[in-house]
Amino acid sequence: MELMEAALPAWFEITSFVVLLLILAADLVLAYKRPHIPSTRESALWVSFYVVLALIFAGLMLWQGSVDHAAEFIAGWVTEYSLSIDNLFVFVIIMARFSVPRKYQQEILMVGIIIALVLRGVFILLGAQLIENFSWIFYIFGAFLLYTAVRQVFETHDDMEETESGVIRFLRKRIPITNEFDGAKLRTVIDGKKVFTPILVVFMAIGTTDLVFALDSIPAIFGITQDPFIVFTANVFALMGLRQLYFLLGDLIDKLEYLHYGIAFILAFIGVKLFFHALHENEVPFINGGQKVEWAPEISTWTSLAVILSAMAVAVAASLIKIRVDARKQVKS
Repeated sequence: MELMEAALPAWFEITSFVVLLLILAADLVLAYKRPHIPSTRESALWVSFYVVLALIFAGLMLWQGSVDHAAEFIAGWVTEYSLSIDNLFVFVIIMARFSVPRKYQQEILMVGIIIALVLRGVFILLGAQLIENFSWIFYIFGAFLLYTAVRQVFETHDDMEETESGVIRFLRKRIPITNEFDGAKLRTVIDGKKVFTPILVVFMAIGTTDLVFALDSIPAIFGITQDPFIVFTANVFALMGLRQLYFLLGDLIDKLEYLHYGIAFILAFIGVKLFFHALHENEVPFINGGQKVEWAPEISTWTSLAVILSAMAVAVAASLIKIRVDARKQVKS
């Protein structure tokens, strides 16, 4: 991983955190003040707004820092965005399984995104400390990403949701939960008793999912940059607009059949990159006598960015082609 040419000013980092916090707060207020089903046009405009905002932010990083800062942010953002889109698959399953009224899905998704941000923030701080103190952690991160890539290929999203149902069963046995929704309320009153609505179960299911994806995504972005500021802002921008993207993609998200293969390839690629970087930083006694392995290639940020974008483009294009081919077959039959 390349050394930065210049450090980002402290005022820029502080201002960025404040502005991003205000944007997230405004998004949360909008979701709760106007519970509705967004139109395709509304969702597309919001998604476009957040994408443009991320690109403007990359431009500001180029202005205040260096080309490396901007490139690492874009590569990290695209990686986290692709993993966040994968997260949406499970959100779709959860919403369908608990028959959440579409009108209230915006609010639930927003809470899910806040939970994801908090979890990722915790893992980013932990990851940064581990990297600073233990260079061998890159070997573990690399192995974990390779394992995750294999799991991504062979495990369906339904399988993942099934593993989470154990937490839900535990909740239902110990907490009074009704089967009926009462708007978007977390608690309601039935026969004079306060009970939880299925919203609590949905929050727990989404929170469990967020935990799983945070474990996957944080090692992935640390394979691109070790700057905690870039890691966190890339995660924030990846999660911003995720709620609108959920409604924009709608039923299409379930039909992007090859997307998980593209994501698996990205995770495997970054896992290999982390192994190479670990060899360069090597201090493990039983590997090359604890000395750096000079022959291990160092994959640049620009190469990473090209590979990540290409993998996503090929996976989405292949999925869309399959959708079209399947549609033609149905028409002929």
